[in-house]
Amino acid sequence: MIAIFDYGAGNLRSVQNTLREIGAKYVLVDDAEGVRKAGKIILPGVGHFGQIMRSLDAMGVRETFVERMKAGIPFLGICLGLHALFQGSEEAPELTGFGVFDETVVRFSKDARVPHMGWNVLEPETECRLLKGVQERPYVYFAHSYYVPLMKATAARCNYTVPYTALLEHENIFGVQFHPEKSGPLGLKIVKNFVEL
Repeated sequence: MIAIFDYGAGNLRSVQNTLREIGAKYVLVDDAEGVRKAGKIILPGVGHFGQIMRSLDAMGVRETFVERMKAGIPFLGICLGLHALFQGSEEAPELTGFGVFDETVVRFSKDARVPHMGWNVLEPETECRLLKGVQERPYVYFAHSYYVPLMKATAARCNYTVPYTALLEHENIFGVQFHPEKSGPLGLKIVKNFVEL
């Protein structure tokens, strides 16, 4: 069963609607036990890095998320759900992320117009299971002011003043900076690829 983790994120209903539209069965979970029982995990996120990490810690799920990822359970982090995978973020430097990856999430330069909002193209770096059957250089919807630099696990990048990680894949762990739930039929296909892993 796919578990969507509910920490109060604003885009939760959009993610639910996406899974419903592709006919995927899911449950909403909000505790460690729900994460532990999941066959796949989706962590959506909008807002502030500090908000998501404080909420996850208050709910006592940090260690369980990391344990399940290490156990090989497929994980998809959306926007802030992607940021949570890292050591930390310049958005809330006093807090730590899950630390699955060593990098730090950084802010676009002061010269950049933020948030980076709207449609932009994905440029694949490697073959990626989430992009299977997706058109070449697809357009997806972004809304963010902070980004993950290019790294070994970058599967697709986007360019907005600098090239950055738009899609990450490392074994069972996936993360997207864009919002597939707001990216139309193409976003549905990307989520369906995760569901069918």
